[in-house]
Formats: sequence, structure tokens, C-alpha cells
Amino acid sequence: MKIGIIISQTGAETVWNALRFASTAAVLEDHQVKIFMLGAGVEIESIKSEKFNVKEQLDKLDQLGGTMLACGTCIKSRNMMQSFEVCPVSTMKDMLKLVVESDRVLTF
Repeated sequence: MKIGIIISQTGAETVWNALRFASTAAVLEDHQVKIFMLGAGVEIESIKSEKFNVKEQLDKLDQLGGTMLACGTCIKSRNMMQSFEVCPVSTMKDMLKLVVESDRVLTF
């Protein structure tokens, strides 16, 4: 199954759980997982929490071959273009493609 996940917030526990779900889907069930970061979600690298290690989950998903994309307009509006390194900068057209190609789409 193709699973699309849209992350649009920076709550450490919520993002951590979204990434854990993505990794679980990729590992246990061999699903194809794509994540699109939108709005505040593009700030994923700056999420700091001792209890919810978002960085660790990002690295795990990367190792499992999960695909991540991020809204370029959202990144630009936050003046983050120079420092954004998590994944390719994308467009609404890419997000639309993710939604159309996915069997299921979840939003966090």
C-alpha cells in the first residue's frame, strides 16, 4: 500500500508519533511511505524534546527509504532556504501528486 503523510505542525509528540508510524508501516508491512511537510511542519529539524526524539525518528525513516518532501513556499516564508537540509524542497504540485498516488493519506 502507498501511504501519504502530511505533517503541518511542530508538536514534538505528534511529529514523533507520525514518524514512528511511518517507520512501522515501512518495516512491518513493507508499505511505501511518503511524507510531505507543510506550514509549520517544515520546522521539523528544530524540534527539540528530551522525551520525544524526533531527530532519531527522522534518521530511522531515512535509513528505511521513506521519502520526505517539504513545501518550498513554507520554507521561504520562514527564511529557511539556506539552512534547510532534511529533504528536497517541493511544491503544491508535488503534494497533489502524493495525495493522488497514495492509497491512504494521514495528516498530523
